[in-house]
Amino acid sequence: MLFVADRPGDEEETAAIQSYIQQLPSNFGVELKVVPIGEQPYLLEEYKLVATPALIKVRPEPRQTLAGRKLLEKVDYWWPRWQQQLAMVLQADMEKTAAEQSDCSMELVRLQEELFQLRQTCDRLSEQLHFKDRIISLLAHELRNPLTAVGIALETLESHWHNELSCQLNREDTQRLFHHARSQTVVMGQLITDLLLAARGPQDNLQIMPRQLDLRSLCQETINDVRLNFERKQQTFTTDLPLDIPLVYGDGDRIRQVLVNLLDNACKYTPEGGTIHLSVLHRMTQKVQVTVCDTGPGIPPEDQEKIFGETVRLDRDRAIEGYGIGLALCRQIIRMHYGQIWVDSHLGKGSCFHFTLPVYRAR
Repeated sequence: MLFVADRPGDEEETAAIQSYIQQLPSNFGVELKVVPIGEQPYLLEEYKLVATPALIKVRPEPRQTLAGRKLLEKVDYWWPRWQQQLAMVLQADMEKTAAEQSDCSMELVRLQEELFQLRQTCDRLSEQLHFKDRIISLLAHELRNPLTAVGIALETLESHWHNELSCQLNREDTQRLFHHARSQTVVMGQLITDLLLAARGPQDNLQIMPRQLDLRSLCQETINDVRLNFERKQQTFTTDLPLDIPLVYGDGDRIRQVLVNLLDNACKYTPEGGTIHLSVLHRMTQKVQVTVCDTGPGIPPEDQEKIFGETVRLDRDRAIEGYGIGLALCRQIIRMHYGQIWVDSHLGKGSCFHFTLPVYRAR
């Protein structure tokens, strides 16, 4: 800012100062404002001026005043210093801006990482909720089988008791019914344990404890547990359990679940008077194959893989009780034993469900 008085001849001096400053070399823009002090006398006090003409460098801070005689010589002396000062200020501003931008970039990266972690946590929680819902539905379905078996055993005992025909039910049959009911309560206890484990999340789901297992004996015990179901529908049940079946490596309680589920499905979908067949074959050196066949309606080819999915039911099965998720549990159990499970079926001719288990090898 150039402060000038309104004295005669000052116009020429003012013009000379303006022209001189505008011709000075500068790497930056220069703005010069001429202020007649007669029009704005209050500025004298504000800028503490004692002589005119006076040149005040306003920006960058700090302010500096040049006044009095030899004003242009003073300008020559301070002009390069002002240029250097301005360059340093601009450099500091640029560094500050760069630092702020860097801080902003780092903060943005941090927020993006937090957002990614939150999305992962959300997905993980959603998966756990879905898992728990699925396991609860699965085990609720599985509890129906032992409950039905216990109910049949108690109903048989009750009917003979009330009809005073207990003499017709010999000691061996009575013991078999009691054993049947008791063994099924053990199965329900294991299922409830599974339900409690499922509440902890997928990392604890469906634990297995494989060991040396007599598959033939397990099949016979399971048959005794479900035989009453076939008798109620007057179905013919046959078996092929060779005496030379090798020991397998598996969890007896889990394999029993698979057998019960497949036999229960066979009974459910086979009409009254139909036939159900259970067989065990040692076809391969390292595997034993178990097969459950029925004379039910069969499964369309396009649905034979889908039925092992979660909550998948065929349209023709809508009227039959169940959640349609038992086979999903069977597949999970068999895969945990490093086996396979599949179905061969033809419409109108029934279905055969097969699964394999590893042969036990003594170390």
